[in-house]
Amino acid sequence: MSAETDSLDAAGRLPEVDELEVLILVDNVTDLTSSVPDGVEQETESLLRAGMKELAGERLCCAHFGLSLVLTARRGGERRTVLFDGGPEGYAVERNGDRLGLDFGTIDGVVLSHGHWDHAGGLGRALELIRASNGGREVPFHLHPGMFRRRGIEHGDHVLPFKRLLDPGELAARGARPVVSDRAEIAADLFYVSGEIPRLTPYERGLPGHVAENGDGEWEPDPWIVDERFLAVRLRGRGIAVFTACSHAGVINVLHEARRSFPGVPLHTVFGGFHLSGEAIEPIIPDTVEDLKPFGLARIVPCHCTGWRAVAALHAAFGDRVVVPGAVGRRFRF
Repeated sequence: MSAETDSLDAAGRLPEVDELEVLILVDNVTDLTSSVPDGVEQETESLLRAGMKELAGERLCCAHFGLSLVLTARRGGERRTVLFDGGPEGYAVERNGDRLGLDFGTIDGVVLSHGHWDHAGGLGRALELIRASNGGREVPFHLHPGMFRRRGIEHGDHVLPFKRLLDPGELAARGARPVVSDRAEIAADLFYVSGEIPRLTPYERGLPGHVAENGDGEWEPDPWIVDERFLAVRLRGRGIAVFTACSHAGVINVLHEARRSFPGVPLHTVFGGFHLSGEAIEPIIPDTVEDLKPFGLARIVPCHCTGWRAVAALHAAFGDRVVVPGAVGRRFRF
């Protein structure tokens, strides 16, 4: 079966959901005070519901460079929850989960978008918290086989290595059930995990300066980060919500692949890191904003690595009825 046929098959098996809730467990930004539209809840409301009695720094979530989302979908009487990425370290996952009243035991599976520390550094602690709350049951971890090469970024005349990820064997030893595949699949019955994302646009060229170790232990260019995958949920009567944690493939390429995977179904939302920050990448912001327009998205939620210049450009183009920036502790309901 080809990757294209495989993705269409998995997408065709994805059921519609009646409701979707998205909790931002980890993000670069904290923002208690900006006004938000209907369907979006500020961190403060979650903290109060979780028992906060006094507004104090010790009671708030912490922002950190990375991303972790908790997605809960309901279809009839069935509810399923997945953790999409695990932020940069366990401290942020545990602290924020505790303050937000997150029941880690309700998490039915984990999806890692790609093999970078700012999305995977907290997964070990997340796994411990999930199993401590679910009676010790194993936890499915959806992984791509290319995520585990040692990686780094060129920094002047040398390479700054990234922290090594826990590999499938190490995760299994801690109670995970690794599901390692480069093909599209369904996670926890209600979530679509894409296969590899084709690179189609002429201007989305990956992450400049990114490198990976080859078989001889030497660094080689690796701008494309082909292990990246997106998550999708089919909203009943509205269309597809697309979750892209870092968009190294390019957010326009991500949306093209989502549209191809769900032919005839509108795209409703794009949510996550759009990776439009950094001197080498910021020049593509105008092309990206222009090419977002034909998708007719009802909601755009820039998070993590999108960058303030891109957020400003998105807001100028689409307005605050469509663009709602992410922040740690913010909760979205669809």
